[in-house]
Amino acid sequence: MKRIAFYGGSFDPPHIGHLQISQSLTRIFALESFTFIPAFRAPHKREVQSISAFHRFAMLALATRCEADTKVSTIEVEAPERPFTIETLHSLKLLHADFSIFFVMGADSWMEIDTWRDWKNVLTTVNIIVVTRPGITIETRHIPDEISKRIIDLRGASANRLENSHEQRIYFTDAVQADVSSTEIRALIRKSDAAWKTFVPEEVANYIEKYELYRY
Repeated sequence: MKRIAFYGGSFDPPHIGHLQISQSLTRIFALESFTFIPAFRAPHKREVQSISAFHRFAMLALATRCEADTKVSTIEVEAPERPFTIETLHSLKLLHADFSIFFVMGADSWMEIDTWRDWKNVLTTVNIIVVTRPGITIETRHIPDEISKRIIDLRGASANRLENSHEQRIYFTDAVQADVSSTEIRALIRKSDAAWKTFVPEEVANYIEKYELYRY
């Protein structure tokens, strides 16, 4: 089956690390397409104040406009009353029944996955790709054995260990080692430190300045 990937998150703001992930995973996993899914508001991060989903969608659209195989979905932006990942995954499976679906998450999301709604089903409904990041240790102690056996560790390897199986797999990859985070970028903007511009595409930097985002 042809493979497609979806990367859900806040993308507040989207940065060069996010783009490197889409480019690298598209190549390594031989993906037909890679789609970013900005969350209306991450349910497990309700205490974190994000800018509007419209702004985050617009920045992603600008950042990916020259990436032929990369898309931005409004599936969660348009359904704020159903914000949970498991519901999004069920919708994606219905919409793309003829494809093998991969859901991408960062190492920080993996480490807190047991706080997500219906998280065990999240990890078994579709294939999962966990992208590591410098400074964050990947552990599996919080994952039950019946799910841990699905893990294929591709760190330091290529994707030639991908399996054609009816059972969904969880892949760990260190293909992207960008030491950058949206949290750090927002902090730099609040401090009026121009270094933040080196971590986002030029179009995104222009958008942030135009609408005076993240200043407070």
